[in-house]
Amino acid sequence: MARAGVASRRESERMIKAGRVQVNGQVVKELGTKVTGADVVLVDGQLIEREQKVYILFYKPRGVISAAKDDKGRKVVTDFFKDIYQQRLYPVGRLDYDTSGLLLMTNDGDLANKLMHPRYKVNKTYVAKVAGIPTNDELEKLRHGIIIDGRKTAPAKSKVLSTDMKKQTAIVSLTIHEGRNHQVKKMLQAIGHPVKKLKRETYGFLTLKGLTSGEYRELKHDEIELLKQGRL
Repeated sequence: MARAGVASRRESERMIKAGRVQVNGQVVKELGTKVTGADVVLVDGQLIEREQKVYILFYKPRGVISAAKDDKGRKVVTDFFKDIYQQRLYPVGRLDYDTSGLLLMTNDGDLANKLMHPRYKVNKTYVAKVAGIPTNDELEKLRHGIIIDGRKTAPAKSKVLSTDMKKQTAIVSLTIHEGRNHQVKKMLQAIGHPVKKLKRETYGFLTLKGLTSGEYRELKHDEIELLKQGRL
């Protein structure tokens, strides 16, 4: 029922216990009852169908929360799709409020959980504007792993893309496969170069090519298959 977009998982359970659900003409009150595409499922007498899966590559702007809702009333990523898709979409992982860039949106919970599992080690490339000009020795610390929050990070790929000697800032590329909280900001802070602006440019083989901030596109069939196969 949750996958069909009827209600949340918890609310669906309450509806089942209340006897509001029928499977093939029989009221079902047992949680976890298995159904297939051949079964007829009614909720309050209305036929429900399995929700069509949607896979979206979204260029998240800065100043947007990576969530389906926000208790402070701030703009969230699902606001960009509520008038376009009937499906209940949610982000795969998250980007900070002040971070822009590539974010996957879907209603495929199985794939989302798979992609977020640490064993898949999805490479994600970030481009950061930082204070100061990082030296190669400082970047080498990131390449070998650095201690943040009492734990060493996995080796990262890092390089300086450009510098502004007058403003004493630099544009740095950092590729990681972990997903700790504020990880990129903490790694660059740890080598003495706090982040002024941050953007995620790639997620595995996926890029932002052809998109500007706030735009999106649906994934192609072959891209979805590669994601499902873990070929990132």
